Amino acid sequence: MIVIDSLEQFQKLYRAGRKWQRCSEAINNIDNIQPGVAHSIGDSLAYRVSCDASTDALFVGHRRYFEVHYYLQGTQKIEYAAKASLQVVECYRDETDREYLKGVGHTAQVHEGQVVICENHEAYRFISDMPTKKVVLYVTIEDGYFHNK
Repeated sequence: MIVIDSLEQFQKLYRAGRKWQRCSEAINNIDNIQPGVAHSIGDSLAYRVSCDASTDALFVGHRRYFEVHYYLQGTQKIEYAAKASLQVVECYRDETDREYLKGVGHTAQVHEGQVVICENHEAYRFISDMPTKKVVLYVTIEDGYFHNK
């Protein structure tokens, strides 16, 4: 999991590549969309604004898309772990790009203004005590790499 302290820092680190530019374009468009309504930019990015207070029971992993969360309001805990250290509950389905796992991971707390990139070798479980408002982006893994890899 990559946690970036601000949108400005994210845009500096990930300015190269069409998919990362589309992330910034999507985030800049959030005032024009209603929460829960999914939108896409090309075939490499889908996004929505989420206002949620639920907690995931299981870890969720992806293979074809990274999840990027930009926090607009509130705080949230994220439990994350390497997929290899978790037990598969529901096998990967190509149609949904999801697999469900259970186990125990590490926990981090994130807050308003931060950007979180959920990497594909790990699975995640979002834990909420209070409602959070965030932009959730699904970004294709193709055509680009993380700077720290």
